[in-house]
Amino acid sequence: MFNENLFTYLTKTDPEIMDAMRGELARQQGQLELIASENFASRAVLAALSNPMQNKYAEGYPGKRYYGGCEFVDRAEELARERAKALFGAQHANVQPHSGTGANITAYLAFLKPGDTIMGMSLSHGGHLSHGHPVNFSGMFFKVVHYEVDRETKMLDYDALEKQVLAERPKLFVAGASAYARVWDFKRLREMCDKVGAILMVDMAHFAGLVAAKIHPDPVPYADVVTSTTHKTLRGPRGGLILSPEKYAKEIDKLNFPGTQGGPFMHVIAAKAVCFKEAATEEFRAYQRQVVANAKRLASAIMRGGYDVVSGGTDTHLFLVDLSKRGLTGKDAEKALERAGMTVNKNTVPFDEKSPFVTSGFRVGTPALTTRGMKEPEMDTLGGLMVKVLDDMANEKVIAEAREATAALAKRFPLYE
Repeated sequence: MFNENLFTYLTKTDPEIMDAMRGELARQQGQLELIASENFASRAVLAALSNPMQNKYAEGYPGKRYYGGCEFVDRAEELARERAKALFGAQHANVQPHSGTGANITAYLAFLKPGDTIMGMSLSHGGHLSHGHPVNFSGMFFKVVHYEVDRETKMLDYDALEKQVLAERPKLFVAGASAYARVWDFKRLREMCDKVGAILMVDMAHFAGLVAAKIHPDPVPYADVVTSTTHKTLRGPRGGLILSPEKYAKEIDKLNFPGTQGGPFMHVIAAKAVCFKEAATEEFRAYQRQVVANAKRLASAIMRGGYDVVSGGTDTHLFLVDLSKRGLTGKDAEKALERAGMTVNKNTVPFDEKSPFVTSGFRVGTPALTTRGMKEPEMDTLGGLMVKVLDDMANEKVIAEAREATAALAKRFPLYE
């Protein structure tokens, strides 16, 4: 797949970029990726990304373009839309958003005016920047009310949440998060929103693959609009997706183009179509079941080592390790684990007293490890290695031994070979 012949022109034209690409490939192959939002696209998806459709401007939608010569890109986009609708049981799909945040921008503007009230999960409790953080467009253009997890359980308290919804009466409620490890009760959220006439928006960027595999509650029957990325658990190209009932299709499409974007990335849309086809297979469903099994097993291994996992475990592909009782920081843990061959990201934990640049925890995910073929025994091994590193982060001998062990695991479960 990654032999020199495929990159002949790039090697000759820009050896510096070729060297950077080789280095990144070696990093991915040689380290163990535990960042919850990252995954490895299939060879078919990567092949689709490198195709001549990237040369084509196709502003508009299939059959209604502002450029000629769109016969074949129309076919690719139609395939992507129909496959997305079938995969998630949605009436309408827009596959043009360049990113998950771009999909969220479109969704907000399809239903809201500047100054309207939105309600989203606090970033420090697991939410996303685009769910109302003040430094993000969502916090700049809308009035924002944040909800949090329960202080004791570190899970959502739906009774308390309903009281907050009734008191604040948001125009739009955002469900979904980037660091919340438990499933969502979409039926209950729908009932809350109906009581105040709020739009229910679900950002399933992190757990879309689990929804596709039918091992996570499905938001589509309950939400007015569902947004997602197509990478992460879906294991496709980097990009966004919007699903909705047919009654909202025209407004969503209009707000995506010409409202917030110009020409779509047709090569990425082709790769999205491949991703949706792969996600409709039993092989993919089995993969997602293993992703969750691996996350549960790895969380258990870390807890056995004496470290706290937020909410006591996970229902999904990710979890948060809380280091506050140990007096450690997520920043230091991230650096030590990376030196040991394990890539994680520092992350705030609920009610964190440290800054987002330091944090009291780190986030762990299993999609990429599972793509490599790892299962529960490897999670036990990794959990033990992580504990050893965290217990003695300044000990270079411990770091070196862990790095040797992770390198051996990476070699046993090769990537793109």
